[in-house]
Amino acid sequence: MDDSLNLPPYKNIDLPAEIRVEDLISRMTLAEKISHLVADSAAVERLGIPAYNWWNEALHGVARAGKATVFPQAIGIAATWNEDLVFRMANAISDEARAKYHQVLRKGDIKRYQGLTFWSPNVNIFRDPRWGRGQETYGEDPYLTARMGVQFVRGMQGDHPQFLKTAACAKHFAVHSGPEGERHRFNADVSLRDLWLTYLPAFESLVKEAKVAGVMGAYNRINGEACCANKMLLQDILRKKWGFEGYVVSDYGAIRDISEGHKLADSMGEAAAMSLHAGCQLDSADTYEFLLAAVGKGLLTENDIDGALTSLFAIRFNLGMFDPDNRVPFTNIPPEAIDSPANQALSLEVARQSIVLLKNENDLLPLDKNLGTIAVIGPNANDKLVLLGNYFGRPTETVTVLEGIRNLVSPTTEVLTAEGCDILDPGQAGFVEAVRFAEKADVVVMVMGLSQRVEGEEGQTEGTPEGFISPGDRDSLDLPGEQEALLEAVAETGKPIVLVLLNGSSLSINWADQHVPAILEAWYPGQVGGRAVAEVLFGDYNPGGRLPVTFYQSVEQLPPYEDYAMAGRTYRYFEGDVLYPFGFGLSYTTFKYHNLAHSHDRMSGPEMVRVSCAVENTGSRTGDEVVQVYVRDEQSGFPHPRHSLVGFKRVRLAPGAFENLMFEIHPRQFAVVNDEGEWVIEPGSFTISIGGGQPGTEGCLSATIEMVGEPALVV
Repeated sequence: MDDSLNLPPYKNIDLPAEIRVEDLISRMTLAEKISHLVADSAAVERLGIPAYNWWNEALHGVARAGKATVFPQAIGIAATWNEDLVFRMANAISDEARAKYHQVLRKGDIKRYQGLTFWSPNVNIFRDPRWGRGQETYGEDPYLTARMGVQFVRGMQGDHPQFLKTAACAKHFAVHSGPEGERHRFNADVSLRDLWLTYLPAFESLVKEAKVAGVMGAYNRINGEACCANKMLLQDILRKKWGFEGYVVSDYGAIRDISEGHKLADSMGEAAAMSLHAGCQLDSADTYEFLLAAVGKGLLTENDIDGALTSLFAIRFNLGMFDPDNRVPFTNIPPEAIDSPANQALSLEVARQSIVLLKNENDLLPLDKNLGTIAVIGPNANDKLVLLGNYFGRPTETVTVLEGIRNLVSPTTEVLTAEGCDILDPGQAGFVEAVRFAEKADVVVMVMGLSQRVEGEEGQTEGTPEGFISPGDRDSLDLPGEQEALLEAVAETGKPIVLVLLNGSSLSINWADQHVPAILEAWYPGQVGGRAVAEVLFGDYNPGGRLPVTFYQSVEQLPPYEDYAMAGRTYRYFEGDVLYPFGFGLSYTTFKYHNLAHSHDRMSGPEMVRVSCAVENTGSRTGDEVVQVYVRDEQSGFPHPRHSLVGFKRVRLAPGAFENLMFEIHPRQFAVVNDEGEWVIEPGSFTISIGGGQPGTEGCLSATIEMVGEPALVV
């Protein structure tokens, strides 16, 4: 006799998930249902529903749950401009996530930071470098952010037709990028044009292309309406326009903020009802506990509760949480996958590809491994914690920049080291030793920048020394503390200097740009980031990273931080002179572009345009080039970007080798947004630029496409 005939439908693994979910919910009491609308969901023993905590993090590796591979911080991941690498990294992270989950599951209930629902990636646009959480993003460009985010989600969720490997979550929806100190009550005024051109495209790509399982609502309001109770965002756009089928979760405490911070509800019950009605299914904190009373007051019905719970249990069933292990394809990933040698090697490769060479005057780099003496100076030179950024796990091994250099130079090379100064605090007592060591050295490597003591999330203690709380946002883009003074003091010795920056956002290093011959940007490079930096310094690896953000000359160039209008922000709208532009990065070799071709010269409506070219390594070293494609609308009647990234590809070429590349430009990438928030291609000319940087970069090729006829809507 078939045992499945005696099982309640929700336990019958041969039935479709939606039938099983509906049956399970029908057996729960109202109180039990509401207890599963909060992140820390209690067990329902009589139905065999285990306790589960939805909160887990995987921004650049499984976080806050012990041993795990720590990859470079997200901003460094973006600097690789390598979609395939991001996918492979996310696939490795999800391997570790599954291995850790099943280890814990076999011992008991799942608690915070142990589950399979990850509140990553952060695809907010890094519109202003003062934002402390910009390090968690993929930079300032909507297209680059979308491409990185899509590959991250695909690597996390897998491609099984029935089961999710893990459940990713796009955050923070939407128009969220500071100020940190005001996020629980802040209102972001934003136009429809900026909303659609800048703040929403990455979320749309993750929903439509990657089928992301979750979306997290932001703390702030948009145009007066709280994001976690925003029907335009959560219903009209997310569900109806984009066809989202997953779950929506609030940021931690954001539903409480609707009443206490934004003053949009008179009680916690009203705030909870507003949020659930708008389309937020899961409360990451505990405000949904007030839903029972809200139902009693008629603010919502049990059917409303059932609808929200359906989305949540659908995710849990799709993760295989109600199926036997032998049916779910990810249950046998061994514990040995966690921070495995293969994943450590992958972390090193991501770190290598993230490093951006900003300056290399007179080819100071690469350095000779057989130098007599090297001085390694600066507050970040031997700091293991600064490698990790925030939201990190615990790696088996860490390699600082100092350790990386010591491991790579000749045994006869003397390596002298001094901190010189603190990352933040005043005081020049260490200058004397630093200058003395510099005077003895053939070359000085200065390792400076920022840390979680300078930038981070509101109230963050992670990544900081014990007892220290991150200030969150910055009010200056300069090197903090006495770092620039130390740099100037060492430069007075006349010794050649290489400046290595570890940081999560752009810096106004104007003095260094004028006086230091070589500069590397290495971000927060992950567990073995120091090894990657050393390999670049000594030529074992040829840097090929590109900036995912603009480096401005001064904070005075920027509009007020609280202003969410895009005018004057990012490479797409900023009109002034910058220190280093978005998309910039040097190499130890040279590249040349040939044979630009495009599929047609004229468009009579929304059409796909294909552009191709050849890129050749004309130097003497194997190296990576990031080929970038931009479009500029030359005649639009509406405000629009100066130009926008529409395609890119990182290629590795041996000396003398070349590669033919083809890019498809979607009709929407030629469109502007009109006053009604519609995407429109207007008649006129468009310039397409292809090369190693933004239009105007040396060696870039360009072509013109004409749009004829009437303006055309693009869906």
